[in-house]
Amino acid sequence: MHVPLIAGGSNPPDSHTNVRPLKVFILAGQSNMEGAGFVRAEEKRNGGKGSLEFIVRDPGTANKYKHLVDKEGQWLVSDHVWIHFLTRKGKLRPGFGAKEDQIGPELGFGQVIGDSYKEPVLLIKLAWGGKSLAKDFRPPSSGGEVGPYYKEIIDRTKTLLGNLKKEFPELGDRSYELAGFGWHQGWNDRVNQSFNNEYEKNLANFIRDIRKDLEVKDLPFVIAETGMSGTEEKHPRALSLMKAQAAVAEYEEFKGNVAFVGTRSFWRDKDVSPSGQAYHWNNNAESYYLIGEAMGNAMVKLCAARSSSK
Repeated sequence: MHVPLIAGGSNPPDSHTNVRPLKVFILAGQSNMEGAGFVRAEEKRNGGKGSLEFIVRDPGTANKYKHLVDKEGQWLVSDHVWIHFLTRKGKLRPGFGAKEDQIGPELGFGQVIGDSYKEPVLLIKLAWGGKSLAKDFRPPSSGGEVGPYYKEIIDRTKTLLGNLKKEFPELGDRSYELAGFGWHQGWNDRVNQSFNNEYEKNLANFIRDIRKDLEVKDLPFVIAETGMSGTEEKHPRALSLMKAQAAVAEYEEFKGNVAFVGTRSFWRDKDVSPSGQAYHWNNNAESYYLIGEAMGNAMVKLCAARSSSK
């Protein structure tokens, strides 16, 4: 199905109504975009430390995260941010991570975007574990076989936007604007030297090709650093991949429309986390929340700059 995303990323506006278009943001990547931050505070998992339930109750963090719960301590559900994640969909709340008792960057991202836009917002999350940019997400411009998950991103986005009324009938006949793209991926390229060597080229091509195939010129694009292990990371491949991610945002063609957000400061050691699974941020919910929040703040700035330039 071909769904043209025209007028700077919108389908035709509603001429007979003052209803504003649905803002649509894509969040894509591999397992850390899926999200492995634990929601429940389980005693067997380090006394619950690092879970979402723990950080909304702990005196050291409760004030920052109080907006996630109501007066009875129950999770709040967004009144105007929806999410579609492969086989799951609904209004944004904790539980849209890789599993229904986990979170990824979508929660922090959605909170920021929801606060910025008072009209309805849709997050389309397209993430699969264990996928490389060099092979699985390989963009057409990099040559060779186009990655099957690159195709999935394009096809699933167009199909969903072409069936919005069926997928989200509560939104009615509202038009939409494809407003931004968030990317958090890199582990499978970080552990492979040949993949690592071409990451910068592949990421730049990925951005160009996504914009071309979704037909949105200069679609705002946020790259979240693959920063697990924090500021003490010393492995050459890890450092070179993060350097490549930051470098792409500095390309002259991407200035003002692509942003890089550092994430290493969001690392939480295993003694304050549910696990020691470093490649999944020790399953620390705060880490995932902060990644999403930083991506959201960067996206809001890019979108504001885009609007002011029109």
